[in-house]
Amino acid sequence: MNATAPFALAAAGLIGLGLYGMLAQSSVLRKVIAFNLLGVGVFLVFGVVARRGAAAGLPADPVPQAMVITGLVVAFAATALALVLTLRLHQSTGAVTLAEDPEASTPPAKSGASAE
Repeated sequence: MNATAPFALAAAGLIGLGLYGMLAQSSVLRKVIAFNLLGVGVFLVFGVVARRGAAAGLPADPVPQAMVITGLVVAFAATALALVLTLRLHQSTGAVTLAEDPEASTPPAKSGASAE
């Protein structure tokens, strides 16, 4: 087991937890946290890939590091926007979950006349 294997396993775990949270949770705030976990896992994958390339004797590549730094800035902005939208959702509806539309869950009523 080399030095990057624990980081790769941690990245896979974070991505798995993030995907599970995005799919299984109904609370918007928990979905935002799961989205951040998913992003951290992807950033860690970029770090592992860059480290493995440097360990193999290849010249240092600054592109993965630049992508992670840019991704952190974008993730911070997306998290701030999601939290503001969640706050606005709470102010307008009083809840922080995305409920299904009750009209969409009921089938449309059949009309008496048929077009046949």
